[in-house]
Amino acid sequence: MLNIGCHLSSSKGFLDMGKTALKIGANTFQFFTRNPRGGAAKAIDPADAKALMELMEANDFAKILAHAPYTLNPCSAKPELREFALMTMKDDLSRMEYTPHQLYNFHPGSHTGQGLEIGISQIVELLNEVLRPEQTTTVLLETMAGKGSEVGSKFEELKAIIDGVKLKDKMGVCLDTCHVFDGGYDIVNDLDGVLVEFDKVVGLKYLKAIHINDSLNDMGSHKDRHACIGAGKIGLEAMKRIINHKDLKALPFYLETPNELDGYQKEIELLRSFAK
Repeated sequence: MLNIGCHLSSSKGFLDMGKTALKIGANTFQFFTRNPRGGAAKAIDPADAKALMELMEANDFAKILAHAPYTLNPCSAKPELREFALMTMKDDLSRMEYTPHQLYNFHPGSHTGQGLEIGISQIVELLNEVLRPEQTTTVLLETMAGKGSEVGSKFEELKAIIDGVKLKDKMGVCLDTCHVFDGGYDIVNDLDGVLVEFDKVVGLKYLKAIHINDSLNDMGSHKDRHACIGAGKIGLEAMKRIINHKDLKALPFYLETPNELDGYQKEIELLRSFAK
């Protein structure tokens, strides 16, 4: 069975997201932990979180994916922004325990001119401070497109971060199809080769989730512009291969395409129809 969902608004709470996912044919979903541009997080209702967990168990949900705000940058040249990233992630991971054993995804950040080596060391420093042996959440580094001074567009950069983290069993990777394509990995013509390289450099054991998005731009463009499934430069045939690949098909897939709920529902139906 294809485990697939989309990004949902968390404004009405956990149970509402679960019910919305079911309504559009999804068996998982992604949500922002707080406003994607930053700010305080809404208080969690423990009863609401418990009701979601019960709904997920009753409906065979895959793991849900919490996404950190875009403003979280653990490798900014500005100390106050690194401190914001630290405090935000600490808070987010504490709140994640209301829905235990799920996934938490973040953009590794932009080194803002400090250089890649310093940027990676600052990301590692943050992770070693926030990760705890007792946490049940797996923290995912998202593959990036390589805009500007972004960290994480190369598999070697993800490996360097994971290598520096003490609690490696709490770490994983979320592969974004648009981002890796824009970052220069040919998932259209050589998906097998890309995954072999990922396994050699990072290790497939760390691959925990897929952001499934088409790309408005050509491979290697470093643009990060998502397109609807089959409407971009990756294309529908490549999407079919991705969801059915032996190393990917058991993972949860999360749509981040430019859609409203009805569009997500159609894409979920489309991709399910191609799943073998």
